[in-house]
Amino acid sequence: MARIRKIEIRNFRAVCSLEWCPSPGVNCLIGPGDSGKSTILDAIDFCLGARRNLAIADTDFHALDVTQPIGIAVTLGDLADSMLSIESYGEYLRGFDAATGNVEDEPRKGLETVLTVHFAVRADLEPVWSLFSERTASVDPPRGLPWKERAAIAPSRLGNHPSSNLSWTRGSVLNRLFEERADIGAELVQAAREARAGFGTKAAPQLAATLKTVTDTANGLGVSVGSRATALLDAHSVSFGDGAISLHNAAGIPLRCLGTGSTRLLIAGLHRAAGNTANIVLVDEIEYGLEPHRLTRLLGSLGAKETSTPLQVFMTSHSPVVLRELAGSQLFVVRSTGGTHQALTVGASDDAQSTIRCYPEAFLARTVIVCEGASEVGLIRGLDEYWTSKGYRSLRASGVDYVDASGGDADRCFRRAAAFQQLGYRVAAMQDNDKEPTVAFVAAFEAAGGYHAIWRDRRALEDELFASLPTTAVTALLQRGLELMPDGVVDQHIRTRSSGKISLAVVQAEGAAGSYSAATRAVLGEASRIRKAGWFKSITKMEDVARDIVGPALEHSDAGFVGIINGLFSWAHADA
Repeated sequence: MARIRKIEIRNFRAVCSLEWCPSPGVNCLIGPGDSGKSTILDAIDFCLGARRNLAIADTDFHALDVTQPIGIAVTLGDLADSMLSIESYGEYLRGFDAATGNVEDEPRKGLETVLTVHFAVRADLEPVWSLFSERTASVDPPRGLPWKERAAIAPSRLGNHPSSNLSWTRGSVLNRLFEERADIGAELVQAAREARAGFGTKAAPQLAATLKTVTDTANGLGVSVGSRATALLDAHSVSFGDGAISLHNAAGIPLRCLGTGSTRLLIAGLHRAAGNTANIVLVDEIEYGLEPHRLTRLLGSLGAKETSTPLQVFMTSHSPVVLRELAGSQLFVVRSTGGTHQALTVGASDDAQSTIRCYPEAFLARTVIVCEGASEVGLIRGLDEYWTSKGYRSLRASGVDYVDASGGDADRCFRRAAAFQQLGYRVAAMQDNDKEPTVAFVAAFEAAGGYHAIWRDRRALEDELFASLPTTAVTALLQRGLELMPDGVVDQHIRTRSSGKISLAVVQAEGAAGSYSAATRAVLGEASRIRKAGWFKSITKMEDVARDIVGPALEHSDAGFVGIINGLFSWAHADA
């Protein structure tokens, strides 16, 4: 069945302009709130939905500007033979170039033959559905698809109210599974008659006094009601249509009474079974009502893990679970720049895919801080907690998340940052200064608008802390190291890094005297970051250090260090 090759939206709700060529399988739209994700799903539904009327309001126009008409064009490929008929649709058949995403008005060799369905609304709020090609643009009235074809290509919407798909109503997935239909006309009429008669038999004893009074009053007034009035169901109030037949479980309980998650799973499975006749599915907030393991099953039912996808799915999500389960080629970040919307594919590069698996939350943020290692992540988190406790706005509230580049070579941080930059995120890179990154990497990152925070004088984070914090805070850092490390390890590290010149006792004596020398501070910085044995080398440990020690001591710390911290936080909050 038909699949969407290209979507073009003009002046519809949150979207002023969008052109997007989706994948033939799963398309998951992500991005910050109010970025237009749900608008794209609604645009598909409005254009392709099998409906004769549609309520349109001024609020459906972009920026409420009714002078600019709404225009939605959906180009369909993989067409059924009936829709490729030259006799029926010759003037409307066009060509789609998958390599460029361009639609040419004339089909030709090497291009897929497609049809474009157009939906337009002007200030009169009257929707018009039609087929579109440049050759027929002046045809009046415009030609639309026959109802049978519209019903065949209409997308199914997996919403929060599943009742319509769990009964044999018009458009229900149950009607798309097979051609079979229940011949129910006579049976429903008979059922209604039996219901009326049965109700009267049971109601008469309970309403006997009332019925006697009605009979006596009618007879006294000469109104003929026969020997007695009866209580029956009104024939006009009891009617049965296709929607009266619905799915029930073995105990007779309607399946629409199942939980939200269960009904979504069932309906998704039914759409999968009906994929040969209707294979475009729309799902807004796919995680709604589902635990992680059931959400994974739902994604599997929709074909997320299959090479040959049975359905073309358009979904939105704010769930890290969804991002972890999907491939980068199935994820599209919705962005708006200068009034033009884009749906940018995350892509399947190793850097992008590994970041999705480890830090899916970052793809749901507005701003991303890529940190060289876990210690930097912990420092930012801890300082943010400290300032939030003082009444300042948190980074989370400003839409900021963090990514741990996991150390390694100095360029890794910038490679991960570049993956986010290409998708329109605001990105900062926070780095140690003990290894030099490639100059070209840094220049490209900054030229693309990235913010670069780096420690001074060839220092790593621990070096900067011990060099920049006041004496009391250095003493607290040393004490925290003693609490976190096994007995004797801190002393051993100090002796190793000082080549045996000083010991823990010597350092503690300096602190008790009121100050630490620059040489001692340098030794403590190196001793605290010995590879695989660092005193604070984890997110949690450094987070606690930053919240309990660094934050309270900042106002008395070295101005250069404070400037680096304040600069990063000011940049992170700037776009909130």
